[in-house]
Amino acid sequence: MLMNTHEARLDALRKELNSRGLDGFVVPISDEHMSEYVGDYAQRLAWLTGFGGSAGTAAVLADRAAIFVDGRYTLQVREQVDGNLFEYQSVPATSVAAWLAQHAPEGAKIGFDPWLHGKPWVDACNHALRGKGAGLEPVEGNPIDTIWADQPLPSAAPAIVHPTELAGQSSEAKRSQVAEWLGARGLDAAVVSALDGVAWLLNLRGADVARTPVALSFVLAHADGTADLFIAEEKVTPELRAHLGNAVTIRPREAFVPQLQALAGKKVAVDPERSVQAVFAALEGAGAEVVELTDPTVLPKAIKNPVEQAGHRAAQARDGAAIARFLHWLNVEAPKGGETELSAAARLQALREETGLLCDLSFDTISAAGPNAASPHYRVSEESNLPIAPGSIYLVDSGGQYADGTTDITRTVWIGPGEPTAEHKDRFTRVLKGHIMLATAVFPKGTAGSQLDTLARHALWQAGVDYAHGTGHGVGSFLSVHEGPQRIAKAAGGQAGTGQELLPGMILSNEPGYYKPGAFGIRTENLILVEPREIAGMEGEYYGFETLTFAPIDRALVDCSLLTRDEVTWWNQYHAKVEQVLAPQLSGEALAWLKAACTPL
Repeated sequence: MLMNTHEARLDALRKELNSRGLDGFVVPISDEHMSEYVGDYAQRLAWLTGFGGSAGTAAVLADRAAIFVDGRYTLQVREQVDGNLFEYQSVPATSVAAWLAQHAPEGAKIGFDPWLHGKPWVDACNHALRGKGAGLEPVEGNPIDTIWADQPLPSAAPAIVHPTELAGQSSEAKRSQVAEWLGARGLDAAVVSALDGVAWLLNLRGADVARTPVALSFVLAHADGTADLFIAEEKVTPELRAHLGNAVTIRPREAFVPQLQALAGKKVAVDPERSVQAVFAALEGAGAEVVELTDPTVLPKAIKNPVEQAGHRAAQARDGAAIARFLHWLNVEAPKGGETELSAAARLQALREETGLLCDLSFDTISAAGPNAASPHYRVSEESNLPIAPGSIYLVDSGGQYADGTTDITRTVWIGPGEPTAEHKDRFTRVLKGHIMLATAVFPKGTAGSQLDTLARHALWQAGVDYAHGTGHGVGSFLSVHEGPQRIAKAAGGQAGTGQELLPGMILSNEPGYYKPGAFGIRTENLILVEPREIAGMEGEYYGFETLTFAPIDRALVDCSLLTRDEVTWWNQYHAKVEQVLAPQLSGEALAWLKAACTPL
């Protein structure tokens, strides 16, 4: 029998927990690889609560339950999750561990799925619960899977080869790099759990997770340059076998734990940020020596080689033309009325598909009209779909997955007729000033993303406003649109990646914003590449950014009186390059619109 209400599902979960002798259970958005985006089979939080964001956790006790989200989802969680069933909790102001420590009964046994949580979280939660004589209990089989009658199966799509001419480096060379890393540390093997790490190391891709071209699999990389790949047998093609060769042993996914248990007495590197508790438990239980280190694929994957950089530029030029066609269409059609968030998102996807090279979107398009744009990570649905009203602001954050690169761009547009208000133009221009200040930053080697974050916020802070998300995230090469270890964000709260120094070859987003709840939202986002800078008389190494994204920014929202001469120069030079890159791909009315949009300020 299907349980069609979230109340019925919560009740069924509580009955299942009771039958297992558990006093509570924690439900994250996660999978066995600690992925940001997960396959449909792993959307347990959405099934239980109705929450559709990409980050969140629920904690369920016998008499109360709570859902925990960060500032990106403050509005969304209230729209999607019944407050009578789940208390709304904001992180990092509180945490699952703190809430459980406050509300769990004395001596409580709180269930958790060790395949969905990292070791640091488990350790912190157990520490918090200790004062009540309570603790976490690993479950055998996720209790939600027991009650979710129509739970989708994991994807059976085949893994595909990512050719060296696109990767820029062979899998053999990458495995040798990891082998050297292991040898230098006296280690025997490394566990690679993150799906994009597996994909990068073995030059394979897949279709198992929406919006991220990865295949569900694990790798054990060995100090002699060989590796074991653990993957469902139906996903293995003759082409994949030939590509991997004799140095990579392909094993069924179920062999992963037994193979970990066979490493007794070996020294094994495991990344606590990217590997679940179950991996640690299997190794430690077998007598292996676990060494906690960052996955050795993370940094080399983040530093794009020249082939990947060239591929990314090609993908951006192609994608930018689709964006320009969309913005022209929007300029013509939206002022007439009749368009909606959903129709605009569909139109944009169709224009990307017309390139003939789109593999997938890189995330669900954020197509946000009016007040919906005030939710930074809004996701349009049939229920939330708003008309794009003439005389209002519309925000679209979108991206594409192409075999040669992953794109991510945000544009905020004034929908005529009429003029934006002074407030609209002030906020838009302050966001633009921050975007330009970051785009033009020059900084010494050793600079971390957190040290640049203030540049993007400075003009907003001068007006007493801010935004509650990071300024920049790393971007993969036909991989995850959100990639570490680099990011640009406030350092407060120990956010992962803010301490990572920025290195040439890293790609990041540049996306300051402003959001007025219930009214409008603004964000301007391009992707940028860290590159060396030559400065006369410089002492030491200095870096700056190459802007990779090319599409017009809406001049109707700019208050030129707020821009400095240098900022106007940046705008004019940027739009000259936009026209140079995109004009050869456009014709007719779209080309005429582009030329008008790119005229100097």
